[in-house]
Amino acid sequence: MVDLNPDIDHTTVFTQLWDILGELRQKLDTRFTLHPNPSKQELQSFSSPDESVNGSLMTFSGSEIDWLVYSWLNNPKRHFSTMRLTVWLGTHIRVPHLAFELGTVPTVFFYMDYVPRVDLWSDLNYVERYYEPVNSTYLALRDNPHLSLFTSKSLYVRQFQSPIHLCYTCQTSQESLQLIETIAHDMLERWLRWVDEAEPVPEEARTALGERDLRMRRISTERDPGNQLAAQIFGSELTDTLVRSLWSSDDKTL
Repeated sequence: MVDLNPDIDHTTVFTQLWDILGELRQKLDTRFTLHPNPSKQELQSFSSPDESVNGSLMTFSGSEIDWLVYSWLNNPKRHFSTMRLTVWLGTHIRVPHLAFELGTVPTVFFYMDYVPRVDLWSDLNYVERYYEPVNSTYLALRDNPHLSLFTSKSLYVRQFQSPIHLCYTCQTSQESLQLIETIAHDMLERWLRWVDEAEPVPEEARTALGERDLRMRRISTERDPGNQLAAQIFGSELTDTLVRSLWSSDDKTL
């Protein structure tokens, strides 16, 4: 693999990564009916007080999706960016939630995962159905000499990630960007098949499932190690609004 890091402009890399998420988002729009959250419209465009860091955060929901986040942050001068597409399903099925995060740190970073909705230690059927099919991809990426495993220093983040989570950094090249695009589409297409084939959750079990989902979503967002840096960049007030918007609309509480 040829390292093109000195030759590919940061803006170009950011655009290419954002285009990948855009392609995934288009497939989701084709499959699901989604509605923007009207209380979060002011976050479609925001910036730091010195305007060195810009961002956008959009959230959606629908009859099958409880909460979808589509967001980005970009600091061109420091060659830093992060973007995410996370999909939290409703309680009608137990298919894992879907998480994508891409960015530049300044090398390329990617995280893709299926967030479990049961206790994986005790539900062997769930593990075999939703995680065994991705184990070969997980092992192949671990053996890829052009990828560097990214391990979070946060104990909670490591606990939150599933056994097949894909979390790496790599040098900026067209080959690495193509690899990310291919894997991302594979992850989404597999997940969409699961959604279409899933058995419904009994009505009496949906309340508990929804409470678990919301608790996990809130804790994972509030424990994000990046929140401290965000507060330094945007100030505590805007950061608190962003964090709240990542996990819930204003009418949801635990």
